[in-house]
Amino acid sequence: GIDMGNLEKGDISKYEETSKTTESTGIGDQIVHIIPTNIFQSLTEGNLLAIIFFSVLFGLGVAAIGEKGKPVLNFFEGVLESMFWMTNLVMKFAPFGVFALIGVNVAKFGIGSLIPLGKLVLVIYLTMIFFVFVVLGIIAKMAGTNVLVLIKILKDELILAFTTASSEAVLPRLMTKMENFGCPKAVTSFVIPTGYTFNLDGSSIYQAIAALFIAQMYGIHLSFVEQITLLLVLMLTSKGMAGVAGASFVVVLTTLGSMGLPLEGMAFIAGIDRILDMLRTSVNVVGNALAAIVMSKWEGGFDKEKAKHYTDSIRKSDVA
Repeated sequence: GIDMGNLEKGDISKYEETSKTTESTGIGDQIVHIIPTNIFQSLTEGNLLAIIFFSVLFGLGVAAIGEKGKPVLNFFEGVLESMFWMTNLVMKFAPFGVFALIGVNVAKFGIGSLIPLGKLVLVIYLTMIFFVFVVLGIIAKMAGTNVLVLIKILKDELILAFTTASSEAVLPRLMTKMENFGCPKAVTSFVIPTGYTFNLDGSSIYQAIAALFIAQMYGIHLSFVEQITLLLVLMLTSKGMAGVAGASFVVVLTTLGSMGLPLEGMAFIAGIDRILDMLRTSVNVVGNALAAIVMSKWEGGFDKEKAKHYTDSIRKSDVA
Protein backbone atom coordinates (compact mmCIF):
# COMPACT_ATOMS: atom_id res chain seq x y z
CA GLY A 1 0.00 0.00 0.00
CA ILE A 2 1.02 3.58 -0.46
CA ASP A 3 1.31 5.79 2.57
CA MET A 4 -1.40 8.34 1.99
CA GLY A 5 -0.63 10.07 5.27
CA ASN A 6 1.40 12.62 3.37
CA LEU A 7 -1.72 14.18 1.91
CA GLU A 8 -2.95 17.23 3.79
CA LYS A 9 -5.57 16.27 6.35
CA GLY A 10 -7.76 19.22 5.42
CA ASP A 11 -8.14 17.87 1.92
CA ILE A 12 -9.52 14.56 3.05
CA SER A 13 -11.92 15.91 5.68
CA LYS A 14 -13.88 17.68 2.94
CA TYR A 15 -14.41 14.32 1.26
CA GLU A 16 -15.33 12.66 4.51
CA GLU A 17 -18.09 15.22 4.92
CA THR A 18 -19.22 14.64 1.34
CA SER A 19 -19.27 10.90 1.81
CA LYS A 20 -21.28 11.26 5.04
CA THR A 21 -23.89 13.37 3.26
CA THR A 22 -23.89 10.88 0.38
CA GLU A 23 -24.38 7.96 2.74
CA SER A 24 -27.34 9.54 4.49
CA THR A 25 -29.35 9.89 1.26
CA GLY A 26 -31.33 6.86 0.18
CA ILE A 27 -32.00 5.62 -3.35
CA GLY A 28 -35.35 7.46 -3.39
CA ASP A 29 -33.69 10.77 -2.53
CA GLN A 30 -31.12 10.27 -5.23
CA ILE A 31 -33.80 9.74 -7.85
CA VAL A 32 -35.57 12.90 -6.70
CA HIS A 33 -32.24 14.77 -6.87
CA ILE A 34 -31.91 13.91 -10.55
CA ILE A 35 -34.69 16.41 -11.28
CA PRO A 36 -33.09 19.87 -10.91
CA THR A 37 -34.91 22.48 -8.84
CA ASN A 38 -32.79 25.15 -10.49
CA ILE A 39 -30.75 24.22 -13.55
CA PHE A 40 -28.22 27.03 -13.01
CA GLN A 41 -27.61 25.84 -9.47
CA SER A 42 -27.03 22.32 -10.83
CA LEU A 43 -24.62 23.74 -13.40
CA THR A 44 -22.58 25.63 -10.82
CA GLU A 45 -22.54 22.66 -8.44
CA GLY A 46 -21.67 20.27 -11.28
CA ASN A 47 -24.62 17.98 -10.58
CA LEU A 48 -24.10 15.86 -13.64
CA LEU A 49 -27.22 13.70 -13.47
CA ALA A 50 -29.46 16.74 -13.04
CA ILE A 51 -27.76 18.46 -15.97
CA ILE A 52 -28.20 15.41 -18.18
CA PHE A 53 -31.87 15.15 -17.19
CA PHE A 54 -32.46 18.79 -18.07
CA SER A 55 -30.47 18.55 -21.31
CA VAL A 56 -32.42 15.54 -22.55
CA LEU A 57 -35.74 17.24 -21.87
CA PHE A 58 -34.53 20.50 -23.40
CA GLY A 59 -33.25 18.62 -26.46
CA LEU A 60 -36.60 16.89 -26.89
CA GLY A 61 -38.25 20.31 -26.68
CA VAL A 62 -35.97 21.79 -29.33
CA ALA A 63 -36.64 18.82 -31.60
CA ALA A 64 -40.39 19.05 -31.02
CA ILE A 65 -40.72 22.70 -32.08
CA GLY A 66 -39.06 22.05 -35.43
CA GLU A 67 -38.05 25.10 -37.45
CA LYS A 68 -38.21 27.46 -34.46
CA GLY A 69 -35.67 25.29 -32.70
CA LYS A 70 -33.08 25.69 -35.48
CA PRO A 71 -31.46 28.90 -34.19
CA VAL A 72 -31.27 27.40 -30.68
CA LEU A 73 -29.60 24.31 -32.10
CA ASN A 74 -27.14 26.41 -34.11
CA PHE A 75 -26.30 28.45 -31.02
CA PHE A 76 -25.52 25.37 -28.97
CA GLU A 77 -23.55 23.79 -31.79
CA GLY A 78 -21.44 26.95 -31.88
CA VAL A 79 -20.98 26.78 -28.10
CA LEU A 80 -19.98 23.12 -28.39
CA GLU A 81 -17.40 23.81 -31.11
CA SER A 82 -15.83 26.66 -29.13
CA MET A 83 -15.76 24.52 -26.01
CA PHE A 84 -13.97 21.79 -27.96
CA TRP A 85 -11.51 24.39 -29.16
CA MET A 86 -10.86 25.48 -25.58
CA THR A 87 -10.54 21.89 -24.37
CA ASN A 88 -8.01 21.17 -27.10
CA LEU A 89 -6.02 24.23 -26.13
CA VAL A 90 -5.96 23.16 -22.48
CA MET A 91 -5.02 19.60 -23.46
CA LYS A 92 -2.01 20.94 -25.35
CA PHE A 93 -0.59 22.21 -22.05
CA ALA A 94 -1.70 19.14 -20.10
CA PRO A 95 1.63 17.26 -20.53
CA PHE A 96 3.46 19.97 -18.54
CA GLY A 97 0.94 19.76 -15.73
CA VAL A 98 1.04 15.99 -15.75
CA PHE A 99 4.84 15.98 -15.61
CA ALA A 100 4.62 18.22 -12.54
CA LEU A 101 1.96 15.96 -10.96
CA ILE A 102 4.05 12.83 -11.43
CA GLY A 103 7.07 14.73 -10.10
CA VAL A 104 5.15 15.61 -6.95
CA ASN A 105 3.91 12.01 -6.62
CA VAL A 106 7.40 10.60 -6.83
CA ALA A 107 8.74 13.24 -4.45
CA LYS A 108 5.97 12.58 -1.91
CA PHE A 109 5.49 8.84 -2.12
CA GLY A 110 8.85 7.69 -3.52
CA ILE A 111 9.60 5.96 -6.78
CA GLY A 112 7.75 2.87 -5.51
CA SER A 113 4.48 4.73 -6.04
CA LEU A 114 4.86 4.09 -9.75
CA ILE A 115 4.47 0.33 -9.30
CA PRO A 116 0.71 0.41 -8.56
CA LEU A 117 0.32 2.67 -11.60
CA GLY A 118 2.08 0.08 -13.73
CA LYS A 119 -0.30 -2.56 -12.38
CA LEU A 120 -3.26 -0.30 -13.16
CA VAL A 121 -2.11 0.09 -16.78
CA LEU A 122 -1.74 -3.67 -17.03
CA VAL A 123 -5.18 -4.41 -15.56
CA ILE A 124 -6.89 -1.89 -17.84
CA TYR A 125 -5.08 -3.08 -20.96
CA LEU A 126 -5.83 -6.75 -20.23
CA THR A 127 -9.48 -6.03 -19.43
CA MET A 128 -9.92 -4.10 -22.67
CA ILE A 129 -8.21 -6.74 -24.79
CA PHE A 130 -10.43 -9.39 -23.16
CA PHE A 131 -13.47 -7.18 -23.80
CA VAL A 132 -12.67 -6.66 -27.49
CA PHE A 133 -11.86 -10.25 -28.34
CA VAL A 134 -14.29 -12.05 -26.06
CA VAL A 135 -17.30 -9.79 -25.46
CA LEU A 136 -17.27 -7.95 -28.79
CA GLY A 137 -16.11 -11.16 -30.45
CA ILE A 138 -19.26 -12.97 -29.31
CA ILE A 139 -21.49 -10.05 -30.33
CA ALA A 140 -19.81 -9.96 -33.75
CA LYS A 141 -20.34 -13.73 -34.15
CA MET A 142 -24.02 -13.29 -33.31
CA ALA A 143 -24.24 -10.55 -35.91
CA GLY A 144 -22.67 -12.89 -38.45
CA THR A 145 -19.33 -11.14 -38.76
CA ASN A 146 -15.90 -11.50 -37.22
CA VAL A 147 -14.22 -9.05 -34.87
CA LEU A 148 -10.81 -9.79 -36.41
CA VAL A 149 -12.08 -8.88 -39.87
CA LEU A 150 -13.46 -5.67 -38.41
CA ILE A 151 -10.13 -4.82 -36.79
CA LYS A 152 -8.37 -5.54 -40.07
CA ILE A 153 -10.70 -3.18 -41.97
CA LEU A 154 -10.26 -0.43 -39.39
CA LYS A 155 -6.51 -0.94 -39.04
CA ASP A 156 -5.58 2.62 -40.11
CA GLU A 157 -8.35 4.24 -38.08
CA LEU A 158 -7.40 2.31 -34.97
CA ILE A 159 -3.76 3.33 -35.29
CA LEU A 160 -4.86 6.95 -35.73
CA ALA A 161 -7.25 6.72 -32.75
CA PHE A 162 -4.54 5.09 -30.66
CA THR A 163 -1.91 7.72 -31.41
CA THR A 164 -4.14 10.81 -31.19
CA ALA A 165 -6.27 9.44 -28.31
CA SER A 166 -9.16 11.32 -29.90
CA SER A 167 -12.00 9.43 -31.52
CA GLU A 168 -13.20 12.60 -33.28
CA ALA A 169 -10.21 12.33 -35.61
CA VAL A 170 -11.44 9.11 -37.21
CA LEU A 171 -15.20 9.83 -37.31
CA PRO A 172 -15.59 10.69 -41.02
CA ARG A 173 -13.39 7.82 -42.21
CA LEU A 174 -15.07 5.36 -39.87
CA MET A 175 -18.47 6.25 -41.35
CA THR A 176 -17.22 5.87 -44.93
CA LYS A 177 -15.64 2.51 -44.18
CA MET A 178 -18.74 1.13 -42.48
CA GLU A 179 -20.82 2.19 -45.51
CA ASN A 180 -18.35 0.40 -47.80
CA PHE A 181 -18.66 -2.62 -45.52
CA GLY A 182 -22.37 -2.82 -46.32
CA CYS A 183 -24.12 -0.73 -43.68
CA PRO A 184 -26.79 1.59 -45.10
CA LYS A 185 -25.94 5.30 -44.99
CA ALA A 186 -29.01 6.07 -42.89
CA VAL A 187 -27.81 3.69 -40.17
CA THR A 188 -24.13 4.73 -40.15
CA SER A 189 -24.88 8.45 -40.15
CA PHE A 190 -27.11 7.97 -37.11
CA VAL A 191 -25.48 5.14 -35.13
CA ILE A 192 -21.82 6.17 -35.30
CA PRO A 193 -22.09 9.85 -34.25
CA THR A 194 -24.62 8.89 -31.55
CA GLY A 195 -22.33 6.08 -30.45
CA TYR A 196 -19.56 8.61 -30.01
CA THR A 197 -21.44 10.05 -27.07
CA PHE A 198 -23.44 7.07 -25.87
CA ASN A 199 -21.53 3.93 -26.72
CA LEU A 200 -18.06 4.31 -25.27
CA ASP A 201 -17.09 0.83 -24.15
CA GLY A 202 -13.42 1.58 -23.60
CA SER A 203 -14.11 4.72 -21.59
CA SER A 204 -16.64 2.96 -19.36
CA ILE A 205 -14.22 0.13 -18.55
CA TYR A 206 -11.47 2.63 -17.79
CA GLN A 207 -13.65 4.79 -15.57
CA ALA A 208 -14.92 1.88 -13.49
CA ILE A 209 -11.42 0.48 -12.93
CA ALA A 210 -9.94 3.92 -12.20
CA ALA A 211 -12.62 4.68 -9.60
CA LEU A 212 -12.08 1.32 -7.87
CA PHE A 213 -8.31 1.81 -8.00
CA ILE A 214 -8.64 5.14 -6.20
CA ALA A 215 -10.97 3.68 -3.59
CA GLN A 216 -8.48 0.88 -2.91
CA MET A 217 -5.56 3.28 -2.86
CA TYR A 218 -7.18 5.17 0.00
CA GLY A 219 -8.23 1.94 1.67
CA ILE A 220 -11.92 2.77 1.22
CA HIS A 221 -13.89 -0.44 1.07
CA LEU A 222 -16.85 -0.22 -1.27
CA SER A 223 -19.72 -2.56 -0.49
CA PHE A 224 -21.27 -4.53 -3.33
CA VAL A 225 -24.20 -2.11 -3.45
CA GLU A 226 -21.81 0.84 -3.65
CA GLN A 227 -19.92 -0.82 -6.49
CA ILE A 228 -23.14 -1.34 -8.42
CA THR A 229 -24.13 2.28 -7.70
CA LEU A 230 -20.74 3.40 -8.95
CA LEU A 231 -21.27 1.43 -12.13
CA LEU A 232 -24.74 2.86 -12.71
CA VAL A 233 -23.58 6.41 -12.03
CA LEU A 234 -20.68 5.91 -14.43
CA MET A 235 -22.99 4.52 -17.09
CA LEU A 236 -25.03 7.69 -16.85
CA THR A 237 -22.20 10.21 -16.45
CA SER A 238 -20.19 8.76 -19.32
CA LYS A 239 -23.10 9.47 -21.65
CA GLY A 240 -22.84 12.66 -23.62
CA MET A 241 -19.09 12.69 -23.22
CA ALA A 242 -16.92 14.63 -25.63
CA GLY A 243 -14.81 12.71 -28.12
CA VAL A 244 -11.74 14.77 -27.31
CA ALA A 245 -8.61 13.49 -25.61
CA GLY A 246 -8.91 13.46 -21.83
CA ALA A 247 -12.69 13.65 -21.61
CA SER A 248 -12.91 10.46 -19.51
CA PHE A 249 -10.73 12.09 -16.91
CA VAL A 250 -13.32 14.78 -16.23
CA VAL A 251 -16.09 12.19 -16.01
CA VAL A 252 -14.22 10.14 -13.41
CA LEU A 253 -13.62 13.29 -11.36
CA THR A 254 -17.32 14.17 -11.27
CA THR A 255 -18.27 10.58 -10.49
CA LEU A 256 -15.76 10.33 -7.63
CA GLY A 257 -17.16 13.57 -6.24
CA SER A 258 -20.71 12.27 -6.34
CA MET A 259 -19.65 9.03 -4.65
CA GLY A 260 -17.76 10.91 -1.94
CA LEU A 261 -14.37 9.44 -2.92
CA PRO A 262 -11.21 11.56 -2.58
CA LEU A 263 -10.46 13.46 -5.78
CA GLU A 264 -6.72 13.76 -5.13
CA GLY A 265 -6.41 10.16 -6.25
CA MET A 266 -7.15 11.33 -9.77
CA ALA A 267 -4.00 13.45 -9.72
CA PHE A 268 -2.16 10.23 -9.14
CA ILE A 269 -3.59 8.64 -12.29
CA ALA A 270 -3.28 11.82 -14.37
CA GLY A 271 0.27 11.03 -15.31
CA ILE A 272 -0.59 7.78 -17.03
CA ASP A 273 -3.99 8.85 -18.29
CA ARG A 274 -2.69 9.36 -21.81
CA ILE A 275 -1.38 5.79 -22.05
CA LEU A 276 -4.82 4.55 -21.04
CA ASP A 277 -6.63 7.10 -23.21
CA MET A 278 -4.94 5.70 -26.30
CA LEU A 279 -6.28 2.20 -25.86
CA ARG A 280 -9.72 3.15 -24.59
CA THR A 281 -10.22 5.36 -27.67
CA SER A 282 -9.39 2.44 -29.97
CA VAL A 283 -11.81 0.22 -28.05
CA ASN A 284 -14.51 2.89 -28.42
CA VAL A 285 -13.95 2.93 -32.18
CA VAL A 286 -14.25 -0.87 -32.51
CA GLY A 287 -17.38 -0.84 -30.33
CA ASN A 288 -19.02 1.82 -32.48
CA ALA A 289 -18.16 0.11 -35.74
CA LEU A 290 -19.70 -3.09 -34.41
CA ALA A 291 -22.77 -1.20 -33.21
CA ALA A 292 -23.31 0.07 -36.75
CA ILE A 293 -23.18 -3.50 -38.10
CA VAL A 294 -25.53 -4.83 -35.41
CA MET A 295 -28.05 -2.03 -36.05
CA SER A 296 -27.85 -2.54 -39.83
CA LYS A 297 -28.56 -6.26 -39.36
CA TRP A 298 -31.42 -5.43 -37.03
CA GLU A 299 -32.93 -3.06 -39.59
CA GLY A 300 -32.40 -5.75 -42.23
CA GLY A 301 -30.34 -3.36 -44.30
CA PHE A 302 -26.93 -5.01 -44.12
CA ASP A 303 -25.50 -5.68 -47.57
CA LYS A 304 -23.61 -8.98 -47.30
CA GLU A 305 -22.42 -8.92 -50.91
CA LYS A 306 -20.95 -5.46 -50.46
CA ALA A 307 -19.23 -6.58 -47.24
CA LYS A 308 -17.73 -9.64 -48.92
CA HIS A 309 -16.58 -7.58 -51.90
CA TYR A 310 -15.00 -5.01 -49.57
CA THR A 311 -13.13 -7.56 -47.41
CA ASP A 312 -11.87 -9.31 -50.56
CA SER A 313 -10.56 -6.05 -51.97
CA ILE A 314 -8.76 -5.34 -48.66
CA ARG A 315 -7.25 -8.83 -48.66
CA LYS A 316 -5.96 -8.28 -52.21
CA SER A 317 -4.40 -4.94 -51.30
CA ASP A 318 -2.76 -6.62 -48.29
CA VAL A 319 -1.23 -9.29 -50.48
CA ALA A 320 -0.10 -6.68 -53.00
